[in-house]
Amino acid sequence: MYLVFCAKILEKMLFFQILSLYSWLETYALISAAQNLILNIITMSQTTFYHANALVAYLQKPTTAFTKADILRFVAENGIRMVNFLYPGGDGRLKTLNFVITDYAYLDTVLTCGERVDGSSLFRFIEAGSSDLYVVPRFSTVFVDPFAEIPTLCLLCSYFDKDGQPLSSSPEQTLVKAARAFTETTGFEFEAMGELEYYVIKPDEERYPAVDQRAYHESAPFAKTNDFRVKCMDYIARAGGQIKYGHSEVGNFVQDDLVYEQGEIEFLPVPVCQAADQLVVAKWIIRNLAYQEGLNVTFAPKITTGKAGSGLHIHMRIMQDGQNKMLGSDGKLSSDARRMIAGLIDLAPSLTAFGNKNPTSYFRLVPHQEAPTNVCWGDRNRSVLIRVPLGWTAQTDMCHLANPLEPEQRLDTSLKQTVEIRNGDGSADVYQLLAGICVAARHGFEMPDALEVAERTYVDVNIHAAEHADRLQGLATLPDSCVASAERLLAQRAVYEAQGVFSPAMIDGIAKELRDFDDLTLRADLQGKPREMARLVEQFFHCG
Repeated sequence: MYLVFCAKILEKMLFFQILSLYSWLETYALISAAQNLILNIITMSQTTFYHANALVAYLQKPTTAFTKADILRFVAENGIRMVNFLYPGGDGRLKTLNFVITDYAYLDTVLTCGERVDGSSLFRFIEAGSSDLYVVPRFSTVFVDPFAEIPTLCLLCSYFDKDGQPLSSSPEQTLVKAARAFTETTGFEFEAMGELEYYVIKPDEERYPAVDQRAYHESAPFAKTNDFRVKCMDYIARAGGQIKYGHSEVGNFVQDDLVYEQGEIEFLPVPVCQAADQLVVAKWIIRNLAYQEGLNVTFAPKITTGKAGSGLHIHMRIMQDGQNKMLGSDGKLSSDARRMIAGLIDLAPSLTAFGNKNPTSYFRLVPHQEAPTNVCWGDRNRSVLIRVPLGWTAQTDMCHLANPLEPEQRLDTSLKQTVEIRNGDGSADVYQLLAGICVAARHGFEMPDALEVAERTYVDVNIHAAEHADRLQGLATLPDSCVASAERLLAQRAVYEAQGVFSPAMIDGIAKELRDFDDLTLRADLQGKPREMARLVEQFFHCG
């Protein structure tokens, strides 16, 4: 702690030196040099002195550089008494194995060797007769448990088989293979981030009621759970999550004297495997904090008919040597980005097998609910499956226009351009979903007619408007049930199994789980039957 205190003193001294240097540069009209200097020093300061993750701040290095020795040092110097291993099960939720630190030799052994677990109790595809697996921690994922009364570190783990090799059929390893295959095929790195939507449920206070289905970016006191979301964001950041922002979402309604209020936490683009880790940890934190504060939270795709459902939209970009390759030199979407979109379009129907994993998912994927039904893409269009959001490509300095005292400048904002796929929801296995998206993106580079597919499926209008009915009929549609999704997965399985990414056993297992719901006509069967719908929602209330 003494080192941290000294660092903060030095930082304050540096701050005043920066101001003096800035004033000198400004005096001699070297504004650009001053701004670049300030930005560079701020960047270095954020990397070293400021970081939400306590281990990054204490060890003065990024998580990607963490070693076992770093963790042992942090434990010794900060009174850590417990270590938790966290790892996703077949239901998509994190499982926990607790270790009490009796001595450092034992802790060293635990961190080095991991521990055994019963794979048959975690995954349906593993038989009890040969079920032992290893879970081994990944040091880059470590964080201080924000909920534990006893000082505790948490680490995400990978699964290994009896031969000491990564378990090829685990969702996390499937994503690792998908990311590797994408890079080997395209030469690009695949980055992603999620928009995590959820509902918070609490008793109706009957004060400052929000307008039904009009809670988008609402402020307090009309939004009642903003403080909860802010606390979640703080905890997620402490756990290493790279958060872009948070806000209240459209969904807001009262039912049975309870307020259902929708929130969203959106992340920043990071390497795709890290993006998956962030999302599963974030869901774990949101649920734990809700339980601690006496609230209920659900990531369920649909709560009731006629109200906004909760999605898990995924943004993505392709990177090379630190440069975003989503834009061409003309500032428009690059041909590589359009190839990627074509791959997503081609595999869209089967991607629902990873991102829409229970029957309530298909009550969300209906027209006029800001959820996609048709397989198409467009700019800024929320009725399409794949949306190209605004990317700061206008040649104006909006900061200068909003703040005339600021000198005009031209920043490179190309890193901000992403593409968003909008079908996924909280029922998804996050690792499988991102692996499937990664495969689809690679598939676009392998399709000889990718650019033609992208051109044919581009839509720049409200596709559900009556005057565009003929255009609507020419587009493919997403499956309307788990059973239909399974059939599309089996029809397109060869693409997912190529290069050994998805194991045949995983594809067969996912298809069986989806078929077992036997929901081919469920959406029509429950039309106008609110009680039956409520029972269905309750069954899958805590999915994913």
